[in-house]
Amino acid sequence: MRVLILGGGAIGRALAESLSGEFDVTIVERDEVRASALEEGGFNVVKGDFSYTATLLKAGIDRAELVVITTMNVETVKKTVYVIRTNNRDVPIVAVLPDGVSLDDVISQVKDEFEADVRVDYAISPRTALKEALVRTVETVGERKNADLLVKKLRELKSQSDSLLILMHDNPDPDSIASATALSVIAGTLGFKTQIAYGGEITHHENRAFVNLLGIDLRRVSRGSYEMKRHPIIALVDCQPNGNLTTLEQEDYGKIKVVIDHHQVLQHLMDLLPDDAFIDIRPEVHSSASILAEYFRMLNLTLTPRLATALFYGVYTDTKKFSKLSHVDLKAIEFLAGNVDYELLDKIEHPDISTETAEILARAIMNRRIYKNVLISNVGFITNRDAIAESADFLLRLEGITTVLVFGIVEDRIEISARTRDVRVNIGAALREAFGEIGSGGGHSQSGGARIPLGLFKLAKDKNSLLRLAEEAITEKFLEALKVKEG
Repeated sequence: MRVLILGGGAIGRALAESLSGEFDVTIVERDEVRASALEEGGFNVVKGDFSYTATLLKAGIDRAELVVITTMNVETVKKTVYVIRTNNRDVPIVAVLPDGVSLDDVISQVKDEFEADVRVDYAISPRTALKEALVRTVETVGERKNADLLVKKLRELKSQSDSLLILMHDNPDPDSIASATALSVIAGTLGFKTQIAYGGEITHHENRAFVNLLGIDLRRVSRGSYEMKRHPIIALVDCQPNGNLTTLEQEDYGKIKVVIDHHQVLQHLMDLLPDDAFIDIRPEVHSSASILAEYFRMLNLTLTPRLATALFYGVYTDTKKFSKLSHVDLKAIEFLAGNVDYELLDKIEHPDISTETAEILARAIMNRRIYKNVLISNVGFITNRDAIAESADFLLRLEGITTVLVFGIVEDRIEISARTRDVRVNIGAALREAFGEIGSGGGHSQSGGARIPLGLFKLAKDKNSLLRLAEEAITEKFLEALKVKEG
């Protein structure tokens, strides 16, 4: 790329030194002594005033592919921009402006003084550049601190035992599974023997494909089981010791030494955990996988294509296909992308759908009831809990529907999934309000879930009566939380 650097002072020379070799750089400098010094330094130099057409033509302005104006004299900048645009309408221009001078002001003044519409593509002020550099440095220090504290805690725990149980929430999704796998790798480098575990089911067909294709070793555990008792140290990933986590007994809380999560801090968390636990909970981040990717980046650990693919897909799913990203998520994507196995990723994202899931989806479509732009559907008695969430995702795509709730009865409880694309609705808050007193409910602004024990409907005479009572209660409470009238 042909780059013209206008001005060979400290900024211009430093920029030219950085770009030389990779770019075709020409410096335009009017000071004879400085120009000669630059030439002696091996730079390609055109002597002359760069605010004049003749000088810029001599420098090849018509063939330039980028122009950088390094002077901060506003009058010179305005004249130079006008001359550049007179001779090259399309070349990108980068200008260095004094603090307190905006790019809009410069362009407006050029228009008034030269009666010409011009474009400057990028503008940088010293104060802004310094602030951004300082922010990046502080962020890096913070990232390094988090990673170092995790390693310090794991080393401290290793002196007590080399056995670590990494526990996810009951029905883990790709973000949970990828994050737990990454923590397992980090702990493994320090000599731990790890076991990744969960207490519920992995029934969503994409999640099963995710585990199988990546060859991730997971174990299902139950409350009070030998597997829970034999590990002296527990790490929680993408969950906290209440909510969707039923495997913990009271005596297990003291063994929790690591908590890594991106959801909001749940009530009384600090009262439940030991004082010396490592806790990294960041509600402003949209994926736990992004936090684990940051640890890998800061610790300079080897990232295999399979683990990179797992973390990348975890970020992808929990950020709603990259539609909701924090700066931590963005850095994770940038870090992971180069190591992703995209052929494997495609197989994970487009697995075969099971017959059971297809039948539940058909039932959700057939049993839908619509209240204005809200759809509620009852899929009945099922064993595949994740099919409820898949049905909610599908039904939200129906024309005219902005909010969806799907529920089904799984064993001794009612499982609920809800989705919305209505910016006025916070679905997590609506589920908490609707079902918090009779069960549990919550989630994010656009998606969430709830669980209600069946004991509340024990007066039902048979299954049909139970379904009818459940549907009436759920519909009434959900629409009331949304402030939507039935009809």
